[in-house]
Amino acid sequence: MIAQMAIAQRALAQIGTPFRLHGRCPDEALDCVGLVALAINVQHATPINYSLRGNFEHDIIRFFDAANSHKCCAAFLDGDIVLVEASPRQLHLMVAANSGFVHAHAGLRKITFTPGPPLWPMIGQWRLQGV
Repeated sequence: MIAQMAIAQRALAQIGTPFRLHGRCPDEALDCVGLVALAINVQHATPINYSLRGNFEHDIIRFFDAANSHKCCAAFLDGDIVLVEASPRQLHLMVAANSGFVHAHAGLRKITFTPGPPLWPMIGQWRLQGV
């Protein structure tokens, strides 16, 4: 549970960081992959060969299935990683925190917090262990 809280806290600390596709540096900019990588502390293994739209679902699922995590479908806990479909063929990663989600908002051009349940259809939810 402590590891889950650390994931959520690392994500919350990035609120206000500018958004940039393929952003990986919290001092400059992040995208949703960069935010999650920072939150789960695995920045060295993140992909950069993707676009805003595409069929990357299998790559994302394969990554989390190979990581020290398990899929869950229960109530969200702080630190859970959630994959949603923000629009047709546009996947989006978010971090559950404080009864809402921290995510990279391309329209607002920054990392933001959205309270409440996911606004988009959920594809997957993972809870990492021992991070």
